[in-house]
Amino acid sequence: MSEKAGRQMKTSALFKRFLPYYSKYKKEMAFDLFCALLTTLCEVIFPQIVKLITNQAVEDFSKITTEWVLKLGGIYLLLRVIDTAANYFMQYWGHVTGTKLETDMRTDLFGHLQQLSFSYYNNTKIGQIMSRITSDLFDITEFSHHFPEEVLIAVVKIVASFIILCTTNVWLTLLIFAILPFMLLGTSYYSKKMRAAFKESRHQLGEVNAQVEDSLLGVRVVKSFANEAIEEEKFGKGNLEFFRLKKLRYRYMSGFHTVTRFFDGLMYIVVVVVGALFLSAGKIDVGSYVAYLLYINTLLTSIRRIVEFTEQFQNGMTGIERFCEVMDAPIEIQNLPGARELGQVQGEVTFDHVGFHYSDDTEHEVLADLNMHVTPGQNVAVVGPSGSGKTTLCNLIPRFYDVTEGRILIDGQDIKNFTLHSLRSAIGMVQQEVYLFSGTVKDNIAYGKPGATEEEIITAARQAGAHEFITKLPSGYDTYIGERGVKLSGGQKQRLSIARVFLKNPPILILDEATSALDNESELLVQRSLEKLAKGRTTFTIAHRLTTIRNADVIWVLTEKGVEETGSHQQLMEKGGIYSHMYSMYTTDRSDEE
Repeated sequence: MSEKAGRQMKTSALFKRFLPYYSKYKKEMAFDLFCALLTTLCEVIFPQIVKLITNQAVEDFSKITTEWVLKLGGIYLLLRVIDTAANYFMQYWGHVTGTKLETDMRTDLFGHLQQLSFSYYNNTKIGQIMSRITSDLFDITEFSHHFPEEVLIAVVKIVASFIILCTTNVWLTLLIFAILPFMLLGTSYYSKKMRAAFKESRHQLGEVNAQVEDSLLGVRVVKSFANEAIEEEKFGKGNLEFFRLKKLRYRYMSGFHTVTRFFDGLMYIVVVVVGALFLSAGKIDVGSYVAYLLYINTLLTSIRRIVEFTEQFQNGMTGIERFCEVMDAPIEIQNLPGARELGQVQGEVTFDHVGFHYSDDTEHEVLADLNMHVTPGQNVAVVGPSGSGKTTLCNLIPRFYDVTEGRILIDGQDIKNFTLHSLRSAIGMVQQEVYLFSGTVKDNIAYGKPGATEEEIITAARQAGAHEFITKLPSGYDTYIGERGVKLSGGQKQRLSIARVFLKNPPILILDEATSALDNESELLVQRSLEKLAKGRTTFTIAHRLTTIRNADVIWVLTEKGVEETGSHQQLMEKGGIYSHMYSMYTTDRSDEE
């Protein structure tokens, strides 16, 4: 098995994790299994009717009267009605209960995914996650009700067949059941191989999904570079690998079925040949011999059903395993015991000996021993070369990552003492890459304050300078903007994201290069909106365009060595240090472009 697919968990451990999901649906499962039991009993009784008729015909044919035959026919018809009704309810309730389990598991999985930190998503492809939350859980649905049904039916049939067959001819029965261990030995080898192959093919399906998602989300870039052929080639490689793994999976599955088919045939031949010898020796009567053949058929059918179910079983086990892998991913950022609501925020922020490194790169310190203080309502601009940790610094304030050293204080209190919800509710973010959800303009602005009135939404849009262009859209605030806002320009999307933050009305604001991707006209409009938004709030502005932060109260120049310079624009220019050099280079480049 490939390392990418992960380590295989024990089946017993997977069952232990999965069984609690049945607890809510004990009554439904009990009814489903009762129906399964009824269908099984009906099937077990049928050979007895055939045996009775056969023996009666051999002993005294004259006793087979119309009334007697009709009575037996009525019993058989009643059994068929019971069997049909029980099978209907078993199919319906079984699948409904399985779907309920799937729904609960998907809810738990999605809830867990919502709590995972940025670190998890930095290292996990969305296509892999989508595969686990859709196709994997569907296989669990099928497994969840078929497994107890098939186990019950198989156990009842095998035990009942064994008892009845022993009463007919114990030596022939022991001979048949002596073959079963060899059959189980042969199938167990292929069963383990199938499980590993199933998991690898599932992993590769996730890789294919991830590649498709990546290509489709970047379709504009693909087409702009005329690189459709490259994308097709990448997809082709992943698709061929998926084909290879599925072929391996079917190879093991074919071996599994071949072994069972061989022993299935062997047992039937033994019954026919040895049973015929017993019949000729007078050790078994004709009716019992016919019934024996029918019960052997029932037994072999049960074994065949178990064999056919094995593929579904392995699919289900693989799905549960992949579900557990996500659920076992640690929630790195969570409320500490005794965490309280943040409450009224003044906006004072303090970095007290703050250090940070990513969990998967402990040797490289992104920030080290950072000590800075921000007064309420102060506008702080953070500048510096790429990779100096500007965005990381600001991501530590809402605890998207936790500091690895020191602490961050808001109004003199460690941010870890507050609940995540109250902390993040007090912080608004406007980022360079705007994410708009599929829906209307109104829906996207209202995301800043769920349940906001239409008047509040329009007010926020006016404050963000977005109301004018919104009213010109085909349906105004009810205009559908497409997935990720593809029907809007960059400046329009950015103003909608600003409107969201206006509606949220947070006391602390983080602006992460909010205008760097815009043209000059859009930048001017958005910059005006941002200035309105920042008024009266503690603001952190990560700036790429240095001309936009000249009016900041204080500028921090962040490098790999930490904050090397602080001061206003004028003070730093007079100092003639790093900032002055950066600003001079930026303005020179800008003038050359013009």
